[in-house]
Amino acid sequence: MIRDITLGQYYPAESVLHKLDPRAKIIGTFLYLLSLFLVRDVIGYVIAFIFLITMIIKSHVPFKFMVRGLKGILVILIFTAVINIFLTPGEILYSVWKFNITREGLRVAVRMIIRLIFLVLGTSLMTLTTTPNSLTDGLEKLMRPLKRLKVPVHEVAMMMSIALAFIPILIEELDKIMKAQTARGADFDNKKLSVRVRNMVPVLVPLFVSAFRRAGDLALAMEARCYHGDVGRTRMKPLKYAKRDYLAYFVMILYLAVVIAVGIIF
Repeated sequence: MIRDITLGQYYPAESVLHKLDPRAKIIGTFLYLLSLFLVRDVIGYVIAFIFLITMIIKSHVPFKFMVRGLKGILVILIFTAVINIFLTPGEILYSVWKFNITREGLRVAVRMIIRLIFLVLGTSLMTLTTTPNSLTDGLEKLMRPLKRLKVPVHEVAMMMSIALAFIPILIEELDKIMKAQTARGADFDNKKLSVRVRNMVPVLVPLFVSAFRRAGDLALAMEARCYHGDVGRTRMKPLKYAKRDYLAYFVMILYLAVVIAVGIIF
């Protein structure tokens, strides 16, 4: 389960998506997530699904690797479905004690689950095809106008990039700690929730210690390299748009226009 979390990981491959400018991928991901909240019917979800599958195929990232990341949000999906099924008013289909299962609740639950799945897959696709350094440069470029409002753009982008880079590292660290605790007799597969929570305590403490230690080492390394933010900072590979990036923008705008048109017509 721990290694099933794919968010923040980078999957090296030779594909069109990997070669795109990070700004195009960030904006494209934002537009795709926006389209998920504009969809209101089955046709719209089918279009969003076809577009997502096409992008996954173009990325050359194994589909099994992408789907594996959904296991990490399984609890959220179940919780969302239960809340919507039992708490949405409408035509009652079945009653369980004091709770009613409604037709509208089922419809809303299905929509929310599909949106969450597409949202996670779309976001994971961006991080899997973009290195943390490229993601930092892209975010900084996009947020540059905020400098006029005295927003520390470079520092914000750097923190987001470091957070994404640390996700796979901490996942691997957590996996090692859990294996070590299992070898000492810890039971993380016990059906009793109280036992599982109690066994997580000796795991979280060393994980936090390791996280703070890594953060301290990173700070020392950045100071040793005379890091002072974006003051006088240059880049070996400045971001420049290519023809494929403009084509990517056109495809995303066309996709969003189709989703909006379908929502209006149907």
